[in-house]
Amino acid sequence: MGLWSIRKWTKPRATSRHRIPLTAHQLWMVSLSAPVSRDRDASRGTLYPFTRIDDERARDWLAEQWGITTRDQLAGRLDELHRSGYRARAAQRYGVSPLAWDAALYVDISRRGFGCGLITEAEAWTALKNIVPSVVSAYGSWREYADHYLLGRQVWRDDLRADGDTDLPAPQATADAHLRALLDPANRSSPWNQAPWTTISHPDRAR
Repeated sequence: MGLWSIRKWTKPRATSRHRIPLTAHQLWMVSLSAPVSRDRDASRGTLYPFTRIDDERARDWLAEQWGITTRDQLAGRLDELHRSGYRARAAQRYGVSPLAWDAALYVDISRRGFGCGLITEAEAWTALKNIVPSVVSAYGSWREYADHYLLGRQVWRDDLRADGDTDLPAPQATADAHLRALLDPANRSSPWNQAPWTTISHPDRAR
């Protein structure tokens, strides 16, 4: 085992800092970012984005991928994703409006912003609650949400390719396989099975 692996796995678990279990509604909201969370150490059952505490990683990711280093920049990006996001450009170019793509990114960025301390836990939950009404009105199941997420991702990849970007993200087949696993009814670890789509439409409860 290399030195990097030793350092990585000696980091404390996220649950050591965030002990309170999520409610059914909270898990549902966090699960909106499940399509983005493909890494082995991604947490799909806590507001914190990783299974182990790594605030620096969350900070570096926001800076490198989104140019976000301040609260104001984070708030501006979330507002843009909420109001129009990538779906506005996709609708103009292709006649589709993949809200699920923007929603997944919105929740992922919110969680990482919380992870590196740019926003508080309360502010992160408020951000997640703000996206719920538009998502619930647009989709009727996790499968519909997944289909639109994959559509948005495909359009995004096509745009990168058209712009001559050679540093493409993971192949579409990788994202397809991840979504199939999330939708598999036999997958007990899938947050989508733990918090079915209709969960958010019923009174919240402890889990």
